[in-house]
Amino acid sequence: MTIGLTGPLLLVGAGKMGGALLEGWLKKGLDPTTVFIQDPELPDDMRRLAAAHGIAAGDAPPLTKAPAVIVLAVKPDLAVAVLRTIAPSIGAETVVLSIAAGRTLETLSGPLPETCAVVRAMPNTPAAVGEGITVCVANAQSSAAQRAICEGLLSAVGEVVWVEDETLMDPVTAVSGSGPAYVFHLAECLEQAGIEAGLPLDLAARLARATIAGAGALLKQSEHDAATLRTNVTSPRGTTAAALDVLMEDEALKMLLARAVAEAAKRSRELSS
Repeated sequence: MTIGLTGPLLLVGAGKMGGALLEGWLKKGLDPTTVFIQDPELPDDMRRLAAAHGIAAGDAPPLTKAPAVIVLAVKPDLAVAVLRTIAPSIGAETVVLSIAAGRTLETLSGPLPETCAVVRAMPNTPAAVGEGITVCVANAQSSAAQRAICEGLLSAVGEVVWVEDETLMDPVTAVSGSGPAYVFHLAECLEQAGIEAGLPLDLAARLARATIAGAGALLKQSEHDAATLRTNVTSPRGTTAAALDVLMEDEALKMLLARAVAEAAKRSRELSS
């Protein structure tokens, strides 16, 4: 994996998302000797992974030089305090890549040197299986090379998209950051509906899971948009058409999702402020 690192990579926080990133980097061939983990409460699975690859991990891993990149993967409410503690280790070429939800570039830059490059990113949980999508925005101090480093790291777990307007990060969070939970809830509902229609629980669960996973894979791989795929599978006066007559009646589902995304975006703005 070639991402142009000119120094160590410091991963601050190796929980679910930080751990998913680390696993993705290692699978893509990142040299583990360049990686250091700072986490006082390292999960057992990450401790085993670090040990297996000879990665230094702990409260203060022994960095020999300033990191080329610091990946901040801590809970949002800890982000600023953690940045204050690691600010002294930042070098002239260091880029801070934050995946702390709701923390703006301005907030992240506050405890750091004025010249520090900062990239704010919003990944989502399918990153854990290499199928995530991450949206990024960079501050003015970030060079093209530093953006490329961040993209290389994030692309190890899925697609990467850049935006210039940071205000887009709130609806991004509402659609893709929170979106997997909406899909999981759809699976719950579809499973329950199958049970109520007479299916055994285990079969209903299996059908719901496989149907949503398969439809998602088809949507990703197809050249057609979602509306066309829906139309293609809907025969006139058939079973799918009968179901869609209910789901699409008065655009109820469409409006419900619009409300849900709007509320999530609103909450993201509240957290940002």
